[in-house]
Amino acid sequence: MEALSLLLHGFSVLLTWKLLSLMVIGLVLGIFVGVLPGLGGPNGVAILLPLTFTMEPTSAIVMLSCIYWGALFGGAITSILFNIPGEAWSVATTFDGYPMAQQGRAAEALTAAFTSSFIGSLCAVMLITFLAPSIATFALRFGPPEFFAVYLLTFCSFVGLGREEKHKTIISMALGLLLAGVGMDTVSGTLRMTFGSSDLLRGINFLVAVIGLFGISEILLTMEERLALKGHAAAISLRVVLKVWTEMPRYWVTLLRSSAIGCWLGITPGGAIAASFMGYNLAKRFSKDKESFGKGRIEGVFAPETAAHASGTAALLPMLALGIPGSGTAAILLGGLMVWGLNPGPLLFVEHKDFVWGLIASMYLGNVVGLVIVLATVPVFAAILRVPFAAIAPMIVVSCAIGAFAIQNAMFDIWLMLVFGVVGYVFKKIGIPLAPFTLALVLGNRAEDAFRLSMIGSGGEVGVFWSNWLVGSITSLAIVLLFWPLIDRLFSSAGQLLRPAKA
Repeated sequence: MEALSLLLHGFSVLLTWKLLSLMVIGLVLGIFVGVLPGLGGPNGVAILLPLTFTMEPTSAIVMLSCIYWGALFGGAITSILFNIPGEAWSVATTFDGYPMAQQGRAAEALTAAFTSSFIGSLCAVMLITFLAPSIATFALRFGPPEFFAVYLLTFCSFVGLGREEKHKTIISMALGLLLAGVGMDTVSGTLRMTFGSSDLLRGINFLVAVIGLFGISEILLTMEERLALKGHAAAISLRVVLKVWTEMPRYWVTLLRSSAIGCWLGITPGGAIAASFMGYNLAKRFSKDKESFGKGRIEGVFAPETAAHASGTAALLPMLALGIPGSGTAAILLGGLMVWGLNPGPLLFVEHKDFVWGLIASMYLGNVVGLVIVLATVPVFAAILRVPFAAIAPMIVVSCAIGAFAIQNAMFDIWLMLVFGVVGYVFKKIGIPLAPFTLALVLGNRAEDAFRLSMIGSGGEVGVFWSNWLVGSITSLAIVLLFWPLIDRLFSSAGQLLRPAKA
């Protein structure tokens, strides 16, 4: 009941003409970003983040979160109409979405995608509403050892549970941690890795790195791989919407299962990509007509979209409650909160209730308004894909440069942005994931500070990380997750040895 009363308070904060206008603007910008292949949610939020620097925090986070919701909706348009995934997690949507478009059922496929996206996000937002305050209250008991254990758990789970090759994840995370140490040491005040450069005294700005890693690198990749776009036209009518909505109750098990998968993989660092494929594969496995998947089955659109959006939204839960992002976009939003002088974590729910509950209320309202907008404007946003890329790319590059310069009014940051753009391009070409790099760059300093304060308080005894049941259980779980692939293989081998041989 307390959560419901606080949520109502959040709606009272949100329901002003100013915030509602920013919400609609953010949704439209987000859909535009999501429609452009390769740009996607994290890139769009990173590029447009500097637009919010002059706003007060509640307005800024409402606009940014709505950019994210809009990008999640927009990614389905390219996947279904053009067979081009707007995001990596949209790949599974193309399996049945594009065949439906080829059969003249593009409007049905888009309605199914948008509605299931709304359902997945709604389930995740409800989870945030009722779980985040409890987690934040519990986390108020944390000291430096507990916070370091949680950071360690986050890093280890990215390595152990991530779908990417383990050595590439470790390389990406190690480079992020290394660059997080550039500048002034916050504990001793000494300078590290500045190499005599006055521009590096303040360290590498996280937002500059993110704009380069996501924005510029995508432009370089798209310049290399861009092909002529030929897709299917679509206009969604009320008759089609009602038809799809009346069919949805038949797939309630798929929707519920995909929502649960997405929420779990959003809170843990499994990610939306794993969630979408898992949702699709389980829907196919439990279906009575497996052969129809991949040939234009509407359930093949419901499952991945629900799971991916539940995962993308649920990733905000650990970011708000513990200050630990569950995805690349959540890491970018975390950086934005720090720019506005807010410290994400348990105290956020105590010191900035208007901000937190206004944000959670915007998740509800943003999803509803976003669903209405995408259903009404599909032909407009589909037409954007026919604009020559040569006209769009320069505008994106200029936006990135303006954003990087606006952070600290330093020309050095523009050059740094370009360097990170090349680094992001190389990483993507050789298959090194950017999410662990981004996570380490954001949390590196905080993890180091928590570790060193723990060491100072314990006189250098590493046993402080097992000094009570709470920190000990978190640290032990982190170690288990780090070596989980090896443990899993050992259990599988043991199971095969114990299985009785067939006669």
